Amino acid sequence: MCSDAHVTMTMDDPATDGAAAAIPLTRQAAAVAAMGSPFVATVLETCARQIHRAPRTAALIADWPRDTASDALAMRLNAALHALALRGTMPALSAFYTARWGDADRVIGEALAAADAFIAGWMRETPQTNEVGRAAAIMAAIMALRDAHDMPCELLELGSSAGLNLNLARYSYDLGGVTAGDPLSAVRIAPAWHGGTPPACPVAIVGARGVDRHPLDPRDADARERLMAHVWADQADRAARLGHALDMARTDPPRVDHGDIADWLPRRLAEPQAAGVCRVVFHSMALQYLDEPARAQVDDLIAGHGRRATADRPLARIGFEWTQARDAVHLTLTCWPDGRPRHLATCHAYGAWIDWHGGGETNAG
Repeated sequence: MCSDAHVTMTMDDPATDGAAAAIPLTRQAAAVAAMGSPFVATVLETCARQIHRAPRTAALIADWPRDTASDALAMRLNAALHALALRGTMPALSAFYTARWGDADRVIGEALAAADAFIAGWMRETPQTNEVGRAAAIMAAIMALRDAHDMPCELLELGSSAGLNLNLARYSYDLGGVTAGDPLSAVRIAPAWHGGTPPACPVAIVGARGVDRHPLDPRDADARERLMAHVWADQADRAARLGHALDMARTDPPRVDHGDIADWLPRRLAEPQAAGVCRVVFHSMALQYLDEPARAQVDDLIAGHGRRATADRPLARIGFEWTQARDAVHLTLTCWPDGRPRHLATCHAYGAWIDWHGGGETNAG
């Protein structure tokens, strides 16, 4: 999903902009460290100290018209630097990223100063993580859904990016000892698992289609670069898994439409639904880029169609999103016609671990 936020930059007081820009960077550095990425935490801490050397980027962050945490500005900056390191056009930066050691203030400060315009331009684009690790949580939710509605699923994804998670049935999973998917797949996902396990129900996908305002083509080199840059530089396993998923999608691209959720979803939900097939709307870290009215519109639209669901044509919604307080990521499942919301799990933001609760009712978003 991509935000249409427009930013007016003012660079009259670089020192003030630098101080304001440092705040979300420092805050995100602490969060990243807690999530197990010390190198990226170091990068963000260093950026907070050196951001005054990039006046365009500092002004962009300082003047940002929306919530900087929800719009993941710190992670946009991190990805821009990672992209420069991967390109190899700044040897000192590339060497620092390869060794993950060195004079961070000197190297990152020089990179910020030299590539200020590039970084600011990169950061205007909404993050395109398309994290394949989240597919484990979505697959577990579909297994729970299959336990309640014993029928195949048709998937509709909101905010698909390159559509890699539309291929979730083609990946291999170990979900706390419960296996799923294709055991021969090169894309293997085995999050650290806590709590109970999802029901060991076979999953059948009869159709998968997504939407994004700015979909990425997995066959395009620039798109691949953007996705790889958003993987944290000290998490080689994530990068390797993403590479395998991109290779799979390059030979058999997922179906991702260019469009807006508000226009696309009503049309998809209005299409005839085959008897004996459960229609599933799912989204992972996409709704945070919508404003409150747009999120409410999505909620109302899905719930409205849910009220018209029947036992042989059920509708389900699976969400993998931050809570409103942004203090946890919840995996949620709502099935109609009964419309009972379930909090299935609390998860790591990139799917590295899953704490399975199994489905008590919840009002959490």
